[in-house]
Amino acid sequence: MQTLTWLDTLTMDLDPNEDDSVADLSFEAESPVAPPDELLEGLPSYDWLLQGRGGQVFFPSLESLGRCQEPASWSSVLEHSRVPVVTEEVAREALVSFVNSQCCYSSAAAGNIIIQELRQQTLCRYRLETFSESRGSEWTFQPVTNHLVDGPQRGASPRLWDMKVQVPPMFQEDTRKFQVPHSSLVKECHKCHGRGRYKCSGCHGAGMVRCSSCSGTKRKARQPRRCHMCSGSGRRRCSTCSGRGNKTCATCKGERKLEHFVQLVIMWKNSLFEFVSPHHLHCPGELLAKAKGENLFRDENAMVYPIVDFPLRDISLASQRGIEEHNTALASRSARILQQRQTIELIPITEVHYWYQGKTSVYYIYGTDHQVYVADYPKRYCCGCTIL
Repeated sequence: MQTLTWLDTLTMDLDPNEDDSVADLSFEAESPVAPPDELLEGLPSYDWLLQGRGGQVFFPSLESLGRCQEPASWSSVLEHSRVPVVTEEVAREALVSFVNSQCCYSSAAAGNIIIQELRQQTLCRYRLETFSESRGSEWTFQPVTNHLVDGPQRGASPRLWDMKVQVPPMFQEDTRKFQVPHSSLVKECHKCHGRGRYKCSGCHGAGMVRCSSCSGTKRKARQPRRCHMCSGSGRRRCSTCSGRGNKTCATCKGERKLEHFVQLVIMWKNSLFEFVSPHHLHCPGELLAKAKGENLFRDENAMVYPIVDFPLRDISLASQRGIEEHNTALASRSARILQQRQTIELIPITEVHYWYQGKTSVYYIYGTDHQVYVADYPKRYCCGCTIL
């Protein structure tokens, strides 16, 4: 099956007076530049083929949604959500485990460092996930088989958002295509003009081509004997068409007719917004964004509301900004929000100051699973790799 996205171009005209002989049509395009006019006439609206048109309501009304289920007191939640304190022993074990997992680090240094100070703090990470559905359409065609053609005579085609489909699990991206009911139209194949075959471009219909071994001279250069590749004929059977002189039309597979129809293209996408509370540490932000944390708050609904009155104002502002950004982006591409989920997590991070062979340095332990980031490990072999 071949698929074409709708373009605002002219239709291809076919000559109805062509005879049934096999002609050289290898120059013909594999696909016409526009769908048949009759295909558009059977649709409920010309806007069907233009993604995002139709004036549907894509977002649920605010009256149908419940308010954000925020706790009565953020302070009490924060008091009961305590992350374990990183001791000197834990800090050393985390470094040794990290070093042993690397190929260029000496474990001797990890066991001999002198830890001077542990500076522990907790960051807040806000995350908003928006699961949306967007619909578009495209014209496509396939060879006509013996199955029943579902054309306009069987009824009117539904509108873009009227087709009911099974939604995948929430927050799992997917793309699916469905044939639009009653949109099929049978037309003569544009490639072979309804013949099912066309002249081979390799041999121009002769079935034979010049021998590549003797270049058609029937004998190889400076050899008295005839060419063994072509048996002295100077020509060989065309490998493109196997000597038939014509080829089965690749577009209609020899069926002579094509079924044109419109198919619905549905994309389920999960958009992500993340924010980590400000800090003055030299630990890369991409590591903190992926770090494992302790869940502090979770809100999931068809549409969530911005968080308010959180002790750290930056989190409340991030929640408002993230929701606005997602709503604006999805509205611009006429997508419909199916589900939203926002969370607040506590990310522990410890700045470890240590001394080794007369030099003071720092490494970081982050996340509830004690991941390590060290920028200038003292005993590191030079093999050209950089591992965070």
